[in-house]
Amino acid sequence: MDEEPGLIDSLRTHWRSLAIFTLLVATAAIVAERRFAAGPEEGPEKPAAAAPEAAKPDAAAPQDEAAKPATPDAAPAVASETVMVDARPAAVLKGQGKWEGAAKTLSDAIKKLNAAVAKAGLTANGRTIAVFTKTDDTGFTFEAMAPLSAAPEGKPKLADGVEIGSSPSGKAMKFQHRGAYDEIDATYEAIAAYLDEKGLDTKDLIIEEYLNDFKGEDAEVDVDIYVFVK
Repeated sequence: MDEEPGLIDSLRTHWRSLAIFTLLVATAAIVAERRFAAGPEEGPEKPAAAAPEAAKPDAAAPQDEAAKPATPDAAPAVASETVMVDARPAAVLKGQGKWEGAAKTLSDAIKKLNAAVAKAGLTANGRTIAVFTKTDDTGFTFEAMAPLSAAPEGKPKLADGVEIGSSPSGKAMKFQHRGAYDEIDATYEAIAAYLDEKGLDTKDLIIEEYLNDFKGEDAEVDVDIYVFVK
């Protein structure tokens, strides 16, 4: 766990500068980062507290108390619910990409996937998803999936490299992101903090479900995020 960062930590680290995000939490790194980030905010208060006037140490106390709820309140704000994700037949397009231009890689794959499904005359059963399966320092691998009402008979493969398969299943924590896709890293940071706070063990598997058309990193998009837990 400590030697190899999981998908949440890796996605958050590399996607932050390129407008995407994260899967399995490296809890020690997250806690250290949050404490380091809190340091500069507390720094300016110290000279006031050290002043000789007796009233100033007392005045600092309400500020400290006001700061304390910030971390606990942030985690519940992103938590949605624990769900059981059922496997469904799906059209699948495997791909990989670099962190630079990752959003375009995903949106292009989804367009190609939906076009192949429409060309084959298949009926979609839900919104398209991206399943992140592996990340490293330079890029990531994924599977774009379009859930289907039923697997077509005699059609294991569709156009443009699209195949028929099945979506993942299992117990997952469901979270939400609403807004520009290039701001989703903040949502993943909040998810990481929540999982750390709850002490949850996660699998190297995360799903993003796009509830509206995914047009790129700077476009507004509603995303449900499923982090699979052990």
